[in-house]
Order: sequence, then C-alpha cells, then structure tokens
Amino acid sequence: MDIEYVRSRFIKHFDGKTGSVYTSPGRINLIGEHTDYNGGFVFPGAIDKGITAEVRPNGTDTVMLYSIDLKDRVEFKVNDAVPPTTSWARYIYGVVQESKKRGVEVKGFNAAFAGDVPLGAGMSSSAALESCFAYALNNLFGGNKLSQWDLVLIGQATEHNYCGVKCGIMDQFASVFGKNGMLMRLDCNSREHAYFPFDLQGYRLVLLDSVVKHELASSAYNDRRANCEHVVAALKRKYPEKDIKTLRDADWEMLESVKTDISEEDRKRAAYVLAEKDRVLAVCEALNQGDYETVGKKMYETHEGLSQAYEVSCPELDFLNDVAKACGVTGSRMMGGGFGGCTINLVKDELYDSFVNKAKTDYYAKFNKALKVYDIVISDGAHKICD
Repeated sequence: MDIEYVRSRFIKHFDGKTGSVYTSPGRINLIGEHTDYNGGFVFPGAIDKGITAEVRPNGTDTVMLYSIDLKDRVEFKVNDAVPPTTSWARYIYGVVQESKKRGVEVKGFNAAFAGDVPLGAGMSSSAALESCFAYALNNLFGGNKLSQWDLVLIGQATEHNYCGVKCGIMDQFASVFGKNGMLMRLDCNSREHAYFPFDLQGYRLVLLDSVVKHELASSAYNDRRANCEHVVAALKRKYPEKDIKTLRDADWEMLESVKTDISEEDRKRAAYVLAEKDRVLAVCEALNQGDYETVGKKMYETHEGLSQAYEVSCPELDFLNDVAKACGVTGSRMMGGGFGGCTINLVKDELYDSFVNKAKTDYYAKFNKALKVYDIVISDGAHKICD
C-alpha cells in the first residue's frame, strides 16, 4: 500500500494536517477451516496486503471517515446509540464502541483509509479494517494499555454486535499477532499459540481467486455455527458431568453416542470439525519434519470435507481443486468461509507456471471468468508505520 497516497487523500479531505499512519494485514489460513468458533486449531499467517489508515484526533466528539477506495464519506458521534447505515462504517463504529467498553476514552477523530486486500477473496479484509482501527485507537486514546488479545476481541465483538457475523477469533488473531515469515498455530480454546517458520524450499503458496461470492455466504456461515451448537447441546445433555463448551471438547466416540439425538446434517457438520482438528495437528507435525507431501494431502482432505460434509464450497472452487489435482499440485483447498473466494495451493516450483496457466485457461473456458492469482508473502501484524 502506498503510504504517501493515503496521506495525500487524508490531507485533501480534512484540514490539511497530517496524522499517524497505521496498517493491519489480511490473512491466509493453511489449514483449520471453520474450526475457530468450535474451539479447535487453526494455522493462519498475516500477508503483505491489508488496510492502511491515517488517523488524527480532531478535538470534537465526531468521527469523520473517508474511504479512499470507495470515495465515500461518513460521520457519526462517538456516543451515537445507533450505528451508521453505511456497511463499511459500521466496522469502525463497532471498534469505537468496543474500545470504549474496555476503558479507552475515544474522542472524535479524522481518518482516511485504503486497502489492497482483495474483497470477497477470503483474506479477511474486515478483520484487517477492525484491527487497524483498534490498534490506532488504543495508541491514540488508550496509551497502548490494551493487550494484543484485547484488540483481537474488539474486532470479534464488532463482527458479532454490529455486523451480524458470529465469527471466531482466527481472522483478528492473524491480523494482530502476525509475524514476518511465520505461520501461527492457534488453539482457539485456550488461546495458546506457537509460531512456525514458513520458509518453503522448492514450493510456493499461491491463491487462485474464483472472483465469485455467492450471496448465501453470510447466512450459511451462521447456519453452520448453529449446526455445531446443536451438537454441543446434545453432548451436554448426554454428558452432564463433562465440561463441554465446544466441539473441541468432543471426540469421535462421543459424537457417535448422540447421533440419534441430532439431525444427520448436524452430525455431518460436527464430523467435519473433529476431522479438521486432527488434520491441523498432523500438519504441524509434518511441517516440523519438512514433510510437505503430507501437508498437501491434508489440504486435499480438508477441501473434500468442506465440500461434501460442511457443504460450504461451490462449483467454481471444486473445479479449481480438481485442476490442481490434475496438474499434480501438492496440496489445494478452498480457503475462507466458503461459497466463493480463493483456493490456497501448495505448488512445487517446477509446476507453478504450468499450473497457473492451465487454471486460468480452463477456468475461463468453464465459467467465462478471468481468474486472479495472488502470490503470498507472510508479513507482520497490525502496527504503527509513522507519525
């Protein structure tokens, strides 16, 4: 992101004075999809694409925002009880309110921001936006008193309370905790995390963007979460002596024991979650041993589970996964909430060009859409760039 361009827009659209510049990244997730809100494991990394904002206190109680990409301006009062109607501004409004709940005395400010996280591609542009402003408000109004975990939870609460998405913590975690050249294994139950050097030798990570986003994505996300909660409720009834909070606390035997108490749809969703929990741990072990063939195998297994058991894939993503298999790609799966977005692909260097070219050609022939390709650089999390 061009910092000087953001600064020039900030100067133009406000009072000519400069502020402080902050940035926060989008993310990829190597494996561990739809496990975060089930208390399981995920394996994300921050990327070199994100949201950059210039922010300056304005001495009033009014927040004045300018979206550079959308050429749109929104204002609201810090203490407004009703969120703005503009969808992108609701994220920033939510961050303001959730920061206040945690003791940050947010006052009015001016902000201009822009992003280069591809929208709808499953790289969590909304988490990047939330984390960027949570970091900025903590820095400008909170004396940096909030912890990194506070910033993560501010972003999650914004999604829950103001945007209607009951997300887990992975996206915001990756955006806040990311480190250059490191992937992270996060235990979404205990919040313990570990960094894993990600220095691929002989392989590349590439995202293929289907450039589709089917409309049922948000509602289906909440439906899947409800499926899992139904199973947890059945497990609690069956095992009142156990402290069952999420599917993380269940095993295969326990799931089998309640199958007559839940719908087949609920059982399929829960079975995927348990299998994915096992796959993430297998990938961690494989990475420690430099065994990328096993990593790739588990990625394919995840895609099959997401497509057949969790049912959050779509024809476009399944097609790209099939192309990857046909080209001998080591690993491939859909990434993100589903119903569009990207596949993430672990590709040997010598196959990269032929795979990308075939994917582009075949995808256009099948869907009459031009595929987008993103090479991945693992980067740092939310931080201040300059004053």
